[in-house]
Amino acid sequence: MKTTTRVAVIGGGVVGCSVLYHLTKLGWSDVMLIERSELTSGSTWHAAGGFHTLNGDTNMAALQGYTIKLYRELEEITGMSCGLHHVGGITLADNQERFDMLKAERAKHRFMGLETDIIGPEEVKKLSEVTNTDGILGALYDPLDGHLDPSGTTHAYAKAARMGGATIETHCKVIETNQRPDGTWDVVTEKGTIHAEHVVNAGGLWAREVGAMAGVYFPLHPMEHQYIVTDEVPEIAAIIDAGGEHPHVMDPAGESYLRQEGRGLCIGFYEQPCKPWAVDGTPWNFGHELLPDNFDKIEDSIAFAYRRFPALERAGVKSVIHGPFTFAPDGNPLVGPVPGMRNYWSACAVMAGFSQGGGVGLMLAQWMVEGECERDTFAMDCARYGDWITPGYTRPKVIENYQTRFSVSYPNEELPAARPFRTTPMYDIFDKMGAVWGQQYGMEVVNYFAAEGEPRYETPSFRRSNAFGATAREVKAVREAVGINEVHNFGKYRVTGPNARAWLDRIMAGRVPQPGRISLTPMLSHKGRLIGDFTISCLDQETYQLTASYGAQAYHMRWFQQNAQDGVHVENISDRVNGFQIAGPKAREVLQACTRQDISDMKFLDVRRMSVGMADCVVQRVSYTGDLGYEIYCDLPSQRALWNVLWEAGQPHGMKPFGMRAMMSLRLDKFFGAWLREFSPDYTAAETGLDRFISFKKDVDFIGRAAAEAERDAGPARKLCAFEVDADDADVTAYEPIWLDGTVVGFCTSGGYSHHAGKSIAQGFVPTDKVAEGLEAEIEILGKMHKARLITTPLFDADGARMRG
Repeated sequence: MKTTTRVAVIGGGVVGCSVLYHLTKLGWSDVMLIERSELTSGSTWHAAGGFHTLNGDTNMAALQGYTIKLYRELEEITGMSCGLHHVGGITLADNQERFDMLKAERAKHRFMGLETDIIGPEEVKKLSEVTNTDGILGALYDPLDGHLDPSGTTHAYAKAARMGGATIETHCKVIETNQRPDGTWDVVTEKGTIHAEHVVNAGGLWAREVGAMAGVYFPLHPMEHQYIVTDEVPEIAAIIDAGGEHPHVMDPAGESYLRQEGRGLCIGFYEQPCKPWAVDGTPWNFGHELLPDNFDKIEDSIAFAYRRFPALERAGVKSVIHGPFTFAPDGNPLVGPVPGMRNYWSACAVMAGFSQGGGVGLMLAQWMVEGECERDTFAMDCARYGDWITPGYTRPKVIENYQTRFSVSYPNEELPAARPFRTTPMYDIFDKMGAVWGQQYGMEVVNYFAAEGEPRYETPSFRRSNAFGATAREVKAVREAVGINEVHNFGKYRVTGPNARAWLDRIMAGRVPQPGRISLTPMLSHKGRLIGDFTISCLDQETYQLTASYGAQAYHMRWFQQNAQDGVHVENISDRVNGFQIAGPKAREVLQACTRQDISDMKFLDVRRMSVGMADCVVQRVSYTGDLGYEIYCDLPSQRALWNVLWEAGQPHGMKPFGMRAMMSLRLDKFFGAWLREFSPDYTAAETGLDRFISFKKDVDFIGRAAAEAERDAGPARKLCAFEVDADDADVTAYEPIWLDGTVVGFCTSGGYSHHAGKSIAQGFVPTDKVAEGLEAEIEILGKMHKARLITTPLFDADGARMRG
């Protein structure tokens, strides 16, 4: 056995083998896979082997498309068969909401290059004779869907990796992983110790146990999953005898997926009375075993399946496959460099290994070899969860995700499991005021405030919801008087030390402000991609406060730690500092009534330390609402006292609380972008307009400078623009295609309704040479074309007089 290697991949399922192959594909040949038993042991060997591209996240869908197309390449490279059956897939819709979701997904696929189609019940029946189409409104058809041989595919990955120089060691259980002072690892196995520069945890069912060896908790949990294979079904046998194959059929209403298996059928269920497995840890001696049959928990699912697919009821059961596989709380994988660790990587919780395994392997290999991925991977980045997450939170969220696997996924949906968990000192006050709650990064966040007699629940919908009226009231209060909103939805960092300014100059592309001032800046990757959208507040030459997206804390702290410098201390103070923003034409009068310090000379982008009521605060004149506003930060124990003084002072001026639904409407008035919408690693500063905040004049080789300068000189191929949309009862959410002259030329990043202007607004990318005031386009919303006009003048305070005055 080798005793040294550049990369030690722990786990020999389809994901571990994919990572190994992709590392060799990108040029790292000194790589090694360690498997405690045989390849495919765990979840891989008993997988149903289906694959599909449908995913609510467009980057995940694109990676699933990459995975599926990779299988032919693997067969050509290795000469091995993956057992591919590209039979196509049908996802049924039995109600309007589900049909809306499929039409929205089809629209996204247009600019992704995925050739899916919306079909009617008659076409469904032609493609799938065994499907009872009573009550079916339509379906999404994807020609890429199909199934394969799980074992053959995994071994094809393994062979391709070996051909690239990789080593695979089976029957070699890992006992310990110990990090050396230089950041490399000693991987202790039953056969001896391997010294590795990098460790990849692809442990699958044992990922929790492997992570614990390094002191890392991975938020995932195994769930029991059951599928049934029937004896011969005459309708399927007739198709085969005629030289054809039956397509996959996903029936979300019945929580089932169905495909051909031999001359019969295979059907699996995501049943409501589901069961978590191995709650206190996965046994090391588990591998090629199955769990006992449990027909009781799928009894209702089977009854529904008999109505949807009557041929099943006439077929005998040939075999039952009941085994565990792992989920993260949101169902997406956990991939990437583990925050707070050096040279330790995650490739875990890939529940759809044969749809996602290739994309996971590619992204992780790019991350390791090239330093970053070719696309935004936040949806599967292990940094999307922070150190606040616990097994007690993970398990109910995993159960919820399993139960909603085939449910309609709405853009405004707030799932209830494991909530409330994390709250601020304002939770009970806001709750008594009628707060309708959402959550971000595990923290409860007010979406809006329901009036007395209104429901305390937002109806999930693709169209305008019952939050519409409440949001309009809150927007009106901000624009005409003054609104107050908690600032816990910002990630906050304190940067101190003698080298703090120099470090910020290198990390951030924009200007670092002088004491008492604020600047806005993008943070770039080495390739010039956007990895942050920050506000820098300079309190003194050695003390700075940074604010950014609350949900990106672990993501941003990982970057700061990877680029650490002596003489600089970076603290995540997101949950130690809180406060409020007040915004609107009366905001200055409210704040002045709460402090003895004269604020009449406090200019836009000023920051000051001052007492507000009894609380020592950092006050900065800036507001995401685009209005006259202030952000007021204090320590957590002082927050309620700060609230009391601001609220009392605000009442004579008509102060009202507002939530995130109003915030998202208000920012549209000024065409402000949002993190992971307009700003993400998929985009550059020049494309999004954030290049106006880059300081090309500063004499610093900031990270991403060369790429940003090259794009500045060449010009971006596309630009982020705003559109006024002739919408009806549904607004843009994200990724709707933008059409010009019958061709898709771009896509939307976000949108919504401007209650101030009374207009539906969208933001999105179009080719630079098409950008012009008044450009007539069409935007496809829920399968329907809507006229849209490009606009460049903000809908509110166009000259900035109120915001800056």
